[in-house]
Amino acid sequence: MPELPEVETVRRTLNQLITGKTIEHVQVRLPRIIQKPDDIRMFEILLQGQTVETIERRGKFLRFILTDYVMVSHLRMEGRYGLYDVEDPVEKHTHVLFRFTDGSELRYKDVRQFGTMHLFPKGEELTQPPLHKLGLEPLDEDFTFEAFRDRIAHRSTKIKPLLLNQEYIVGIGNIYVDESLFLAGIHPEREASSLSKKELELLHSAIIRTLRESVEVGGSSIKSYVNGQGEIGLFQHQFNIYGRQSQPCKTCGREIYKTVVGGRGTHICPTCQPLKKTRTRKKLEK
Repeated sequence: MPELPEVETVRRTLNQLITGKTIEHVQVRLPRIIQKPDDIRMFEILLQGQTVETIERRGKFLRFILTDYVMVSHLRMEGRYGLYDVEDPVEKHTHVLFRFTDGSELRYKDVRQFGTMHLFPKGEELTQPPLHKLGLEPLDEDFTFEAFRDRIAHRSTKIKPLLLNQEYIVGIGNIYVDESLFLAGIHPEREASSLSKKELELLHSAIIRTLRESVEVGGSSIKSYVNGQGEIGLFQHQFNIYGRQSQPCKTCGREIYKTVVGGRGTHICPTCQPLKKTRTRKKLEK
């Protein structure tokens, strides 16, 4: 599933490709993609004549800001957008087509068919599902250490599942939790309440650093992820720990192992991320 850096990359790409375009016609080929409104024909009609003002992001959701409405889109496992000429052949697994007045067409393709779209009158999208309970945005200026600490410091939950819970912090999926915990030197099974102030500071910095570095190179392409122009991300070449089980740790040389924490595959270096004793990583203190 695309995580925050990948969705942010798609957002930036689509902003370059379709901002200012006006929708002439919409065709929905797979009704279950449309979650709101219930009437698929109404979804198609309401979007006619709407101009794309900008595209924003909330967690892993894209927000298409239109003249009168906001379309909230979640890519789920393998959803992707691409801009085509209206005469281009429609590829297999293309489920929603947005035709613009200039003869171009934004197409939503989803092999797994798990993606969703919700359409709201402007201003209502943040107060209703699926956006209404989302937590802190880790790349926003409001993601201060104090806000981060208040959300997680007193929780008895293991730190990895807590970071994956989108009601606390949004957009950080399995890849970036593993990478952030490694940089901070924190074992994924530590309880959040057991972390010292110093460890929380390191983790806060690690989350921001990891996400920013991934955004800079277009995210991570693990399976089928590409941006709106068909380009892959490159952050997978910078992984310190994710997907590197049975390989030596880049920091200490110890073999990385993979286990399950909170129902998710988890990569750990037993030396750099001790379970019982704490450890800080100087490279995050620069």
